[in-house]
Amino acid sequence: MNSVAVIGAGAWGTALAIQAARAGNAVTLWARDPVTARVMEQTRVAPRLPGHRLPGAIRITAALTAAADIVLLAVPTQYLRQVLAALPPGDAPLVVCAKGVEAGTLRLPLEILAQGRPSAHGAVLTGPNFAHEIAAGLPAAAVVAGSAASVRALVTQRMGTPAFRLYGNDDPIGAQIGGAAKNVIAIAAGAVIGAGLGENARAALITRGLAVLQRLAVALGGHAETVGGLSGLGDLLLTCTGPASRNFSLGLALGRGQALADILAQRAAVTEGVATAPALVARAAGVDMPICTAVADLLQGRTTLAEATAALLARPRRDE
Repeated sequence: MNSVAVIGAGAWGTALAIQAARAGNAVTLWARDPVTARVMEQTRVAPRLPGHRLPGAIRITAALTAAADIVLLAVPTQYLRQVLAALPPGDAPLVVCAKGVEAGTLRLPLEILAQGRPSAHGAVLTGPNFAHEIAAGLPAAAVVAGSAASVRALVTQRMGTPAFRLYGNDDPIGAQIGGAAKNVIAIAAGAVIGAGLGENARAALITRGLAVLQRLAVALGGHAETVGGLSGLGDLLLTCTGPASRNFSLGLALGRGQALADILAQRAAVTEGVATAPALVARAAGVDMPICTAVADLLQGRTTLAEATAALLARPRRDE
């Protein structure tokens, strides 16, 4: 029987484990906390994904393993390096299922993987997917991006089902940029709605945000057309409009006047855009990124929402 190991038992990792089991694989799901792993194994209930029972094909463990045909790394980008250092050696392709830019090093997820596991065959699974909908088996699509066609084919075959349509993509840079930057733009979109600036403003923000994604992807060696696909436009639309988006909801709270520290204190799950915003702006040095810069300044207390809005609206007029 085909096997998949999922590293990370948060909402997204658990949803991927359920999807892998649905696709006919024997699945090992790693939870960092031994108590959580034991309770999940006994009750078949996931604390981060309430309402969804874990199929019998999923084994939950607190022991890190790479013994599978495919290993899905579903931990936040800021913890990826630490998990890779502890992961036992193995020959299975390592598929990063996280989005963002590492603070400090400014590396994208596959760059962290290449540094931590230089001999590994890597890819990234990304796209417009909410965990609870994937767990429920609702129709969705995603992208498997990587340089090796054999790895892309293996992941799409082992993880895809009629309701979860996977597309290969040979532009991992563009795919990762889409996944990282859309979280930052989603914070801005939430702030726009939270502050009562209207749907016109959100539509304009999303559209100009897409231009930012294209500009940055090309500058870093990716392709503009990738940004027009699932990993760019698709993910941007979902994250900037879906109320289940952690980044959008954080921006919404900021727009309503709540302090960032208070918002984060109420959350158990990681909101990737908070750490990604300043790292992305630093990585994009020399690339015009007004929306992302405004979000980074807002999160770090260097500007207010009113000041950021005024500065964006005061930018010089030009042809689109």
